[in-house]
Amino acid sequence: MKTTPVRILASLLAFALAIPAAAFANTAIEPAPRGENWVKRHEGFVEIAKKETGCQALFLGDSITDGWRKKGLETWNENYAPLHAVNFGISGDRTQHLLWRLQNGEIGALRPKAIVMMIGTNNTGFESDKKTPRNTPPEIAGGVAALVSHLRAKLPDAKILLLAVFPRGEKDSKPRAQVNEVNTLIAPLHDGKSVFYLDIGAKFLAADGTLPRDIMPDLLHPNEQGYKIWADAIREPLAKLLK
Repeated sequence: MKTTPVRILASLLAFALAIPAAAFANTAIEPAPRGENWVKRHEGFVEIAKKETGCQALFLGDSITDGWRKKGLETWNENYAPLHAVNFGISGDRTQHLLWRLQNGEIGALRPKAIVMMIGTNNTGFESDKKTPRNTPPEIAGGVAALVSHLRAKLPDAKILLLAVFPRGEKDSKPRAQVNEVNTLIAPLHDGKSVFYLDIGAKFLAADGTLPRDIMPDLLHPNEQGYKIWADAIREPLAKLLK
């Protein structure tokens, strides 16, 4: 039987939901809010979503998306401000936080033609105690699948540009391996109709696979040059989705 993107999406969600809640609850698919300041930012986004009716592109994600407001601002103004693009990235967010935000008002009156989403890097690794694991790659993929499912249900006419999680850490590090595994698992969500998976990670890497610090100084967040690389890499794919 042919494996379709819809079957893959259903399989990821089924896997995530089948984990016994008492012992191995998958927090990546359980919508959850964060602290007071985070809620205030969310409420600000809700107000934008109520009023912004001209948005053509919606960007969703964590600190890497949030960074368009700072180190990526010049590139954003050049490329996305003319599209009345809306940026709903919040630093530190995981899949469950973005899912909660979308379920609690951040779609509102927005009817974007395209959604650019990258999320999941904060689900990797450990909690602040450096001992408690956050989520496994299959759990993270389940979280991404849940977000895709929600967006397809609420914004059926929008095209989703699902970006692979950007490379992070040293070439042979565990964080890099986790991200690579997550990307392998979410890639089949691409269906060429509503969901378009795109991995631009190689654009940031040197020929030997290392992540240059003159692009991502902390081996995680792009600097000004990194945001220009990002914009250049998605220019044509995004333009196609906006037609």
